[in-house]
Amino acid sequence: MSSIKSKNTVPEILLAIKLKNKGVKFKKHENNLPGKPDLVIDRYKLAIFVHGCFWHQHKGCKRCSMPKTNIKYWKPKLEGNIKRFNNQRRILNRMGWHVFVVWECQVKKDVILDKKIQYIFKKLGVDV
Repeated sequence: MSSIKSKNTVPEILLAIKLKNKGVKFKKHENNLPGKPDLVIDRYKLAIFVHGCFWHQHKGCKRCSMPKTNIKYWKPKLEGNIKRFNNQRRILNRMGWHVFVVWECQVKKDVILDKKIQYIFKKLGVDV
């Protein structure tokens, strides 16, 4: 597990490239915000988290299976990740931020990623 990165993961980099190609300016890993969002667009008060399907238990995704061994460790660990993120999301919302999650499996499919980006900015009333 020590080799698992929390910053600059492949899905995060792919999303950043897409946004950059669309001319969207963003910051990465904003330390002064709860949860340290992966990408932050100050102009729209937008915080984007790129979640791993396993680590954040993406419902309906084949990558979110619960390990069969050492379940006493994994179940609270993965549930804690979800609970912690939900708390961070509430705090960000109270601060006036728009919070969106892009899942690892969505980033891996170009068409789905494009639709997700369109959805996020449409919700904000912005054309990209």
